[in-house]
Amino acid sequence: MAEAERVIGTPDIPEAGSEPEQSSGPEGQESAEARPRGKRRIAVLFTVATIAYVIDLVSKMLVVAKLEHHAPIEIIGDWLKFEAIRNAGAAFGFGEAFTIIFTVIATAVIVVIARLARKLYSLPWAIALGLLLGGALGNLTDRIFRAPGVFEGAVVDFIAPKHFAVFNLADSAIVCGGILIVLLSFKGLDPDGTVHKD
Repeated sequence: MAEAERVIGTPDIPEAGSEPEQSSGPEGQESAEARPRGKRRIAVLFTVATIAYVIDLVSKMLVVAKLEHHAPIEIIGDWLKFEAIRNAGAAFGFGEAFTIIFTVIATAVIVVIARLARKLYSLPWAIALGLLLGGALGNLTDRIFRAPGVFEGAVVDFIAPKHFAVFNLADSAIVCGGILIVLLSFKGLDPDGTVHKD
């Protein structure tokens, strides 16, 4: 009998006093711990988005009040200036004939980020999506409320490096968020916190 057990093997029977494995399903301990962790990541997303949005909004209000219809302000000689420009196109002045299309795209991006937030468990992804959301909201606010009309408004740009397009802080947030997303994708980190290898 002992020889047969040695060859065939015995079923796995938990030793006395050992704990059964915790379920990782909906009723399991891991799922219960994941819920508050997910809420914290959503809070980070909306905090980053709010900070990016408010800084962009305040900067544009100052530019319109103090800089528009005035001479550019040199920050680093002629290499970097603050110059008020109204831009009907996308980021960095591209595609001025497609203002409404860019407005629709920005709205779609905001909706996608809001839906993705429900599955967000990664802190770096929360920061990246927060930057995207804040930047998209900043430029969308201009397109809705500024002249010449609703959904056709021109975005206020003012950061003018030499030999480069004029842009604003919302554009910067969008680009930084996009770069971070590309880096996270290369590293195999998903928004839900899992890591995959191709």
